[in-house]
Amino acid sequence: MPETLVECVPNFAEGRRPEVVAQIVEAVKRTPEVILLDHSSDPDHNRSVLTYVGSIEGVEQAAFAAIAKAAELIDMDEQEGEHPRIGATDVVPFIPISGATMADCVAIAQRLGKRVGEELNIPVYLYEQAATRPERENLATLRKGEYEGLKAEIGSNPDRQPDFGPSEMGKAGATVIGARAFLVAYNVYLDTEDVDVAKKIGKAIRHSSGGMRYVKGLGMLVDGKAQVSMNLTNFRHTPVFRVVEMIRREAARYGANITHSELIGLIPQQALIDAAVWYLQLDGFCDDQILEYKMNAELAARQGKTVEAVGFLDQLAADTPTPGGGSAAAYSGAMAASLVVMVARLTLGKKKYEDFNAQMEEIIIQAELLKEKLAQAVIQDAEAFESVMTAYRMPKDSESQKSVRAEAIREATLQAARVPLEVAGDAVGVLGLAQQVAENGNLNAVTDAGSAAALARAALTGAGMNVRINLSGLAEHPPAAEMIARLNQFQQMADKYLAAIEEAVASRANLLGINL
Repeated sequence: MPETLVECVPNFAEGRRPEVVAQIVEAVKRTPEVILLDHSSDPDHNRSVLTYVGSIEGVEQAAFAAIAKAAELIDMDEQEGEHPRIGATDVVPFIPISGATMADCVAIAQRLGKRVGEELNIPVYLYEQAATRPERENLATLRKGEYEGLKAEIGSNPDRQPDFGPSEMGKAGATVIGARAFLVAYNVYLDTEDVDVAKKIGKAIRHSSGGMRYVKGLGMLVDGKAQVSMNLTNFRHTPVFRVVEMIRREAARYGANITHSELIGLIPQQALIDAAVWYLQLDGFCDDQILEYKMNAELAARQGKTVEAVGFLDQLAADTPTPGGGSAAAYSGAMAASLVVMVARLTLGKKKYEDFNAQMEEIIIQAELLKEKLAQAVIQDAEAFESVMTAYRMPKDSESQKSVRAEAIREATLQAARVPLEVAGDAVGVLGLAQQVAENGNLNAVTDAGSAAALARAALTGAGMNVRINLSGLAEHPPAAEMIARLNQFQQMADKYLAAIEEAVASRANLLGINL
């Protein structure tokens, strides 16, 4: 699999004809650079959900192939089911997993939306992070009135004009495409046939009607049982167990109980660990106590799949060109992000700093993502340089070979500059978080925040040197000029962060009687 991974979780308005679902699944499976992780169908909802990951090009092509196949096989004038929907392919979200950003996923959504509108003649709406206007960020708003309501209004109501494609509906209906964070699709069943109970609970828990943040919920009748159907859009800030307990308490008001629940698609392992820790009241729990975690970490380390500190330093000291300064810069940035996480965790839950709990929770999430990206860049930088060396070793006996070699060198060199440029940007991101923990984090860890800033500055400096040397022979190429301009912007932003951090660390250290 490629190092850049994007997840796609398309939803289709068909869950009762296995032969149709199988053809849609096959359209995804035969796409290069894509791995299908899961697919499930619900006949009551009349809906199927696929989950697959792959490269940016792979997930985009697989989505188009699946949308085209669904449009061919599903007639929305005949489709019916419990779940809200507006088209054969109802919604197609893209989620960054590793080596990809939310901006990458927005770009995928925009390209795919344009292609689906033009080539398949299907109206397309962009939502969540890809939305073209604020009122279209919410999927429920776009689904208002469902297929039938949209079909009646799309040609006459300016508010319902699609972002791409025609202002009229064919048998495939319309499709919503977007970019978002990871979402947990989760349903809870009750021991009552009274659907009004589920609807009242859905209203009580969903954020849009005054309920819990990051929860979208509705009540429906499925297989003779009341069901609360939900999308949990941030399981870290509103954990699954908290939602379940809220449903349990609300159901008790009406004399109902939870019988069972179900997942649609996949769930991050951390969400299940959080639930286990909460229900078992394992207050002092840490991930190292999980047998499989510990075992896999040890096995991975032995197989050379992790960047282990001493081993990396030995590689860095070896008489080989890789890993070199670019990898060292990325490693420094990863250490900086780790220190930011540490300071935030030392702050979170402390009574003295309870006003900053929400801020620290968000910092931990962002810093963990940056830590992982920078750790991956340690390897990516070395691989990028190896690609340059490989290009230089290409044959150059003929004019044709010289031309191919020159182009390969140019592309490899640009990539060798892109990796440290990304490191530089991530280092600035770490500096922004370091400023927050320096100003509001645990006072006793303020010098750790300062150390994080120093490491992030080193990462930016080292990465910047690698960008400039790799682009030194490509000044005439437009991408090179754009990359240098971005690097300069990163350095200007870093100067502002560093000045603020230096002031915060010095003033707060004085409170401890330390003169820095």
